[in-house]
Amino acid sequence: MQHLKEKAVNLRKLKKSYNEISIELGIPKSTLSHWFRNESWSTLIREEIILRSKENMHDRIDQLAIINKKRWENWRENYRREAFTEYEKIKNNPLFVSGINLYWGEGDSVLKNGVVRLANRDYRMIIVFNNFLQNICKVPNEKILIWLLLYPDNNEIKCKNFWSSKTGIPNNQFRKTQVINGKHPKNRLENGICTIYVSSRGLKEKIMVWTELLYKDLK
Repeated sequence: MQHLKEKAVNLRKLKKSYNEISIELGIPKSTLSHWFRNESWSTLIREEIILRSKENMHDRIDQLAIINKKRWENWRENYRREAFTEYEKIKNNPLFVSGINLYWGEGDSVLKNGVVRLANRDYRMIIVFNNFLQNICKVPNEKILIWLLLYPDNNEIKCKNFWSSKTGIPNNQFRKTQVINGKHPKNRLENGICTIYVSSRGLKEKIMVWTELLYKDLK
């Protein structure tokens, strides 16, 4: 045992952790703790090991962050490349052109939020954009959500039924209605304002590319 202890001391002075020494010599960590607990030099080594471990952990976290950032950038780039390829096939489709123009003028342009969103009170715009999402972007109906902005004098159930009938989006895909205080001219907003949206960063990447390509073709 004395021979093993001498080996353990030498390994400890080489700044090995209890776990490393235990694996190398087959000595329980509890025994090592007993041997070194009153040794000030071992305590200093323990503190150094802890500090080194924290530094290594920070390095690993930084490396993982870099890898993760690169992975997501590659993922987004794949969608952008798809958009370029698909554009040539759909650029002359009236529904595609209408959908992009609607989004260009009325849609959410903040790329980072990953939400493709358009709001309007004109049901015709909402219908066209819904058709664009489903027929051009191939978004399944069940992935498309709606929320309404209403005034206090709007009938929520009536408004939901109106927008559901126009879009074909069932009521269970309507999110919480927002009601704003104030009056509005009678019948100007009889059915409120409809926001139609789908959460998809990939699709938003595509729409941004398509918008730029369409602009270049039209300018």
